[in-house]
Amino acid sequence: MVLKLYGNPMSTCTNRVRTVFEELNVPYELVVVDFAKGEHKTPEFVAVQPFGQVPYIDDDGFKLYESRAICRYVALKYGGIGKLIPDPTDLQKTALFEQAASVETCNFDAFASVLAFENVFKPLFGLETDKAAVAHLTATLDGKLAVYDTILGKTKYLAGDEITLADLFHLPYGALLAKQNIDFLESGKYPNVTRWWKDVSGRASWKKVTGA
Repeated sequence: MVLKLYGNPMSTCTNRVRTVFEELNVPYELVVVDFAKGEHKTPEFVAVQPFGQVPYIDDDGFKLYESRAICRYVALKYGGIGKLIPDPTDLQKTALFEQAASVETCNFDAFASVLAFENVFKPLFGLETDKAAVAHLTATLDGKLAVYDTILGKTKYLAGDEITLADLFHLPYGALLAKQNIDFLESGKYPNVTRWWKDVSGRASWKKVTGA
């Protein structure tokens, strides 16, 4: 049975997973969940994804939600060891990978995702952007990326000199920053960050997912 991905092409987290599928050439079927019809809140959907969010996968009966967990699972099962995730028996590389993955969650996504909510998603629902929150989040993210620049001045990628899931995890919300005229990733203000971002965002997998 072909792996099924229940999500939506407008969803950042769905596209995070799709990028990993493309990186590893994993055949899959995208089952589009229609937000307008509330399909993500139906009893059938919530029985699998109790938070009513996308995506989740059905891999021959094994169902899993949370995009980063899905990416790890897919990498471990479908040939990503040594490509996108370290060999689990290499404890030091695995620890560095998990460190980098935590950096993305705590020091990037925590701010970039809320910025996207304020600047991109609120207007779609006719809600007013909190400009004070945007200013605070933008300044905070600026400071975080200054630290990224230091890290990326020592290694090519966040977990070392080989790309990992931790780098790819940044793609969906990183791409939305430019649409908000927040150009920390591309402006050259942080040259190591700009070099890294051009590398990661230029991958064929991401371009295929986004149609770039």
